[in-house]
Amino acid sequence: MSLGRRVKIQKQLPTRKPSILRWAGLTKSSTLGLLLLLGLGLSTGISVVYTTHESRFAFNQLQELKDQAIQLDVEWGQLLIEQSTFGVEGKIEQKAIDELHMQVPELTSIVMVSSE
Repeated sequence: MSLGRRVKIQKQLPTRKPSILRWAGLTKSSTLGLLLLLGLGLSTGISVVYTTHESRFAFNQLQELKDQAIQLDVEWGQLLIEQSTFGVEGKIEQKAIDELHMQVPELTSIVMVSSE
């Protein structure tokens, strides 16, 4: 080779294929920020749906418990009326014995009258 003309011999380096991150454009900070915001938005949406479901489920349980409480109050009122009714009979019998000197008749002295 002549001195005036030098031929540069370049070594050819093996060409590397770009990585999947570079191919997808994930090496840029703006793309990573966008993906981060997308992930946060998606997780926030899912948590809102989950919270809404849980609150509706809890509200339904509350309504069922309120209905049950109303039924128990009604039953309690009926039991109080029944108890007071039984208590009145005892008081009437006791007043009849004490004030009017009444007695329960003997079985032999009870006469059955027919309505015919």
